[in-house]
Amino acid sequence: MRYIFGLLVVILLFSCKNDTKSNSDTAIPLAEGTYRAWLPIQDNQEIPFIFKVESKNELKIVNAEEAIEVDEIEYKNDSVYINLPVFKDYLVAKISNDESLNGFYVSPDRNRKVPFRAEGHENMRFSVKEKPTTNVEGIWETVFSKGVEEDEYVAKGIFKQEGQKVTGTFRTTTGDYRYLEGVMDGNTMKLSTFDGAHAFLFTATVTDSTMQGTFYSGNHWKEPFEAKRNENYELPSANTLTYLKDGYDSLDFVFPNTSDELVGLKDDRFKDKVIVVQIMGTWCPNCLDESKYYADFYKKNKDKDIEFVALAFEYAKDKETAFSRIDRLQSKIGIDYPVLLAQYGDADKSKAQEKLPMLNHILSYPTSIFIDKKGRVRKIHTGFNGPATGDKYIEFKDEFESFVTELLSE
Repeated sequence: MRYIFGLLVVILLFSCKNDTKSNSDTAIPLAEGTYRAWLPIQDNQEIPFIFKVESKNELKIVNAEEAIEVDEIEYKNDSVYINLPVFKDYLVAKISNDESLNGFYVSPDRNRKVPFRAEGHENMRFSVKEKPTTNVEGIWETVFSKGVEEDEYVAKGIFKQEGQKVTGTFRTTTGDYRYLEGVMDGNTMKLSTFDGAHAFLFTATVTDSTMQGTFYSGNHWKEPFEAKRNENYELPSANTLTYLKDGYDSLDFVFPNTSDELVGLKDDRFKDKVIVVQIMGTWCPNCLDESKYYADFYKKNKDKDIEFVALAFEYAKDKETAFSRIDRLQSKIGIDYPVLLAQYGDADKSKAQEKLPMLNHILSYPTSIFIDKKGRVRKIHTGFNGPATGDKYIEFKDEFESFVTELLSE
């Protein structure tokens, strides 16, 4: 009996190994070509986006002029895992022979999971039933959650339209909604984006001079917005929203780097230097855009009396995971300046402000604090106008470089 039992165990183990090998060997790789993907959300809506598979291990997520390169793709048994760049979110799906994908968009740090679908050989983000009845190109003065206490905020819609295709973004006082792409379907505007950390959908009924719409963020949030044409509309200055409390003229902090070594503004590397302090998070797309710009600027100017230091406020539940997120960001985009872990487990702005009590508040990720060679805070810039804002991005770079040059010359 012992012999028979032992033989059965060997047979079962051998069968399991063969089954595992079979599942792995029969995994269908992503076929090259263009896919239309979507995330089903509330109100029977969906957030669509386009990606282009260039090889079984490489694809690009496309939003208007943006193409996000993805090169961390794994195949496990009958599923594909698409690890999104910089951010820790991922797509996991089973691949069918007809080149369709069925799975989930997973955000581990935020404990979110949204159904994910995709079809090969599709390149239309939105289906269109009617010709446009109006043209949305131009500037729109916008209010989100109007009349809702503490939730109301203003924005500036900036759009271009060619035929039925619409591109653009909404700028707010704290940043922008990055590259939006969509259509005018009759009198209905539909815009979406997916960047690896956020999935947005904007729908609105449009007249020549007004918009009434809804903004969806994933399947967990929606809010109304309304807008009116105003070619001269400007947002409040990003340089006046965050400031030092009375009695302060400088900033001070000590936080660990990814080697768990404490770094502070009193360290020798910052002495008699112009310093740009970047308040950010590795999970934040606007912070990613800003970090790319700052990393490039620092590389070109590190021989001058200027230093950058980033303070990361992370959702990761433990220090080790937070450090790994920071290491990944620094490696992916080539950040040579220190990125310190200011907080983990939560990125709540009110808690973040407790770490920097000399500030009136932290209103936005990112926020940049400019310090002169004598250690005095000279300017605090809330938010970041990224590449999707076009002229405003160029304006930000010009203002940034001009102000830094002024501080360096003092």
